[in-house]
Amino acid sequence: MPNPSGPFHIVIPARYGSSRLPGKPLAPLGDAPMVIQAWRRGCAAGAESVVIATDDARIEGVARDFGAEVVLTDPNHPSGTDRIEEVSRVRGWEDDAIVVNLQGDEPCVPAAVLRQVAANLERSGAAMATLCEAITRPEAFRDPNIVKVVMDEAGAALYFSRAPIPWPRDLTAVEGERALPAPCWRHLGLYAYRVGLLRRFVAWAPATLERLEALEQLRVLAYGERIHVAEACEAVPGGVDTPEDLARLQESWVGENG
Repeated sequence: MPNPSGPFHIVIPARYGSSRLPGKPLAPLGDAPMVIQAWRRGCAAGAESVVIATDDARIEGVARDFGAEVVLTDPNHPSGTDRIEEVSRVRGWEDDAIVVNLQGDEPCVPAAVLRQVAANLERSGAAMATLCEAITRPEAFRDPNIVKVVMDEAGAALYFSRAPIPWPRDLTAVEGERALPAPCWRHLGLYAYRVGLLRRFVAWAPATLERLEALEQLRVLAYGERIHVAEACEAVPGGVDTPEDLARLQESWVGENG
């Protein structure tokens, strides 16, 4: 898998408030809080800078204690993308700079995958790049919590949806319970952006389809920008959304790293 030929940045949005798991970024994981384990993954990818972007002084203090770069951002940002755009302004990054969005609750993303999405953006000429993986279970294809993506022959995203897409025309409803068309792809929520796109994104009003599906990447498509999509070069474990997710990750972390 080729690496980006030029520098890139990684920003890790880390919000303290969470309806299902308050204080999630500071949850213990091995020898450090979860957000620090994500930061370590980012550092292993060879980025020019790895910055934690948070709205909370508690996260800021812990991150600084571990030696991480931190930007304390506006607590009123509606999304992590807005938080990343603020970091890009604070740091004075140019419009053509590449920024990878690594979520603070995804501490298991392989470093190779972070380099891959940055390299794909660099080579594709798109304003944004992301990754996907093949869906192998019919129940995952139907699950609205698993976002699907369809692409054109050049790898440009056509649409993202919580619905099962693409849907074979001739399937009956009963057959659809077992359907798994080929190909079908799960979108992985890992992004690389040009800073110029971030500037435009925060100035755009939310798009109708974005609000309908609750998928902010649809705003990028709605305003005519191109998103490059490729299959991830390595498996990307899921993030932490619930206490049960955290318990499973803590248990597996001890097994793998203890």
